[in-house]
Amino acid sequence: MNIQNVTASVAGEIDIFKQKYRTVLHSSNTLVDKVTRYVLRQQGKQIRPALVLLSAKMCGGITEATYRAAIMVELLHSATLIHDDVVDGAEMRRGLASINAIWKNKISVLIGDYLLSKGLLYSLEHKDYSSLHTVSDAVRRMSEGEILQIQKTRSLDISEEDYLSVISDKTASLIASSCAMGATSATEDESAIAAMKHYGEYLGLAFQIRDDLLDYTGDSKKTGKQMGIDIKDKKITLPLIYALRHSPPGEQKMIRSILKSSRKRAVKSDEVIAFVTRKGGLEYAAEVAEGFAAKAVESIAPFPESDARRSLLNLVDFVMKRQH
Repeated sequence: MNIQNVTASVAGEIDIFKQKYRTVLHSSNTLVDKVTRYVLRQQGKQIRPALVLLSAKMCGGITEATYRAAIMVELLHSATLIHDDVVDGAEMRRGLASINAIWKNKISVLIGDYLLSKGLLYSLEHKDYSSLHTVSDAVRRMSEGEILQIQKTRSLDISEEDYLSVISDKTASLIASSCAMGATSATEDESAIAAMKHYGEYLGLAFQIRDDLLDYTGDSKKTGKQMGIDIKDKKITLPLIYALRHSPPGEQKMIRSILKSSRKRAVKSDEVIAFVTRKGGLEYAAEVAEGFAAKAVESIAPFPESDARRSLLNLVDFVMKRQH
């Protein structure tokens, strides 16, 4: 199963979205236009715009406001990825050189700001105040999540509660916003909008835990990232949190000493992976992800049977089974 199969029920609408998105991105400034055309080449699976479209389709039908919400979500998502690459010093994004690797940090930060302001102005021009409120709250949450992660990584004292708070804000907030904005563009039924927001939040949590698991279990040829890269970057995720929590103080101290030293992390990430595997961290994280996936499915149970609903159910399945 690939993402195109999963989102086939809105394939035509995704094509329309892509055309509209390209038009909105165009700038009369030649450098801005050159960089934004490169941003288009880096586009990933576009799960978030697809979620906007599917949510609207299930809640009454896709409208012009739906396309605007999808464009806004993608502008914001692209902006945050560009800024993330600057913060992380990343040189690659989806198999292509990152914006900062080609145009350096200053242009990258400004292009990220440009995309973000473009999205906010686009909503204001069309008086999409509800979408503007939803997406502004997502930006706040994403920023707070990133800051909390940096803060906890420095002190190496991240708990499971902290971790879930970080991924809820950093990842799930925009996925939940995508679903809520899609629903809002198609209906005024508050319970339907709330159900879609819950679906997105739970899907986002399951998605991020599965993503973090791939750092321990994934095939680097498929994932496009080296196994153990989170450990080398000192990112403490759920499998490791569980393993540390279920280890004697001496063992905890040894693993923490590896995490504290960039030299040790570079050469001993395999030891950390073996430790997490031995302590049952992978099974535990998979179990937690399954729990969130089940809650996502439960959230849309009240909706009547439709192609869009089937796609949303298949998307949960896709997230839980993906290998990259």
